[in-house]
Amino acid sequence: MLIGQHTKEVDNTVKQRECEQILLPMKEEKLKINNRRYLGSKYKLLDFISNVVRENCPQVSSVADIFGGTGVVADRFNKEGKNVIVNDILYSNYLAYLTWFGKEEINIGKIEKLIGEFNECNPIGENYVSINFGGTYFTKHNARKIGFIREEIEKMSNELSNREKALLITSLIYAMDKVANTVGHYDAYRRKLDTLNELRLLVPELNDELNEGNEIYREDANELVRTIRADLFYIDTPYNSRQYGDAYHLLENIAEWKKPELVGVAKKMVDRSHIKSPYCTMKATSAFKDLISNINGKYILVSYNNMAQKGVGRSNAKISSEEIVEILETRGPVKIFEKDFQPFTAGKTSIDDHKEILYLCTVDR
Repeated sequence: MLIGQHTKEVDNTVKQRECEQILLPMKEEKLKINNRRYLGSKYKLLDFISNVVRENCPQVSSVADIFGGTGVVADRFNKEGKNVIVNDILYSNYLAYLTWFGKEEINIGKIEKLIGEFNECNPIGENYVSINFGGTYFTKHNARKIGFIREEIEKMSNELSNREKALLITSLIYAMDKVANTVGHYDAYRRKLDTLNELRLLVPELNDELNEGNEIYREDANELVRTIRADLFYIDTPYNSRQYGDAYHLLENIAEWKKPELVGVAKKMVDRSHIKSPYCTMKATSAFKDLISNINGKYILVSYNNMAQKGVGRSNAKISSEEIVEILETRGPVKIFEKDFQPFTAGKTSIDDHKEILYLCTVDR
């Protein structure tokens, strides 16, 4: 009897502790710069890139990532204590750079409060996003919510600093990516609307103590290199005909919030000329030659992959490995590093013997 009572008391104590553990407040999830899908993302190659630089590029204190994409490479170098110059032609990416690499002080309490309110809102009226993208790229509910939140951010422009506004839009864009009915870009949506999760914004995880020496641009990379200097230039141009302005037109539309006229089944902006890249055309080789000839730095590190003619049509490279090496050698000796890597494809295509290649030029002329 006494033994039974003792056992019951122990069991109750264990259950009480388990409940206490469950009831402890959970740490709020933070938004990280890599928390989105992106064609050609180098997130899984960051160790490879970092190791090549560390082992072959002494005395690098500044890095220019001039085709920054999501910014994950710049983020890695920034966290390693280097000053970064980060640039991209897409406004949606530029806003992400202001969020994670910016120096302007923000009121994080205000941001947390607004994001909490946005997550709780339940708009019922139609808006630009729900009319154009509801029921295709997003559920009707999420589309109404996206349009409502973006309009609210715009209305608060006078009450927000440039970086605070950028942070809120970035949080919205990343939340959209989580609930988008796509394969990771916006050239098309899936026929069956099966992405039904609720839109939920997160507060970005910031490391502002690292950002003092950073520079952020939204310019043509070929023009930008004429005006900046860095120890290392990291270059990851688009190499095929898939324009990033087409692949991410919807996010760019939300970022700019000009509510333009849309065309086609994919509902792309009529005028996308300002976000077209010559690196996706037959001009790629001449553009690359011009870029390399005007770089002012100690090292040039070029990312490339050996797609060559392995893909189909638009996936094929516009510039060859041999051309890259030949152009880089006009500036100095070149080392080549390779790593096996399975690329992102929009469909179920399997690419055999795929490698990510880094060409490292030590500039001496």
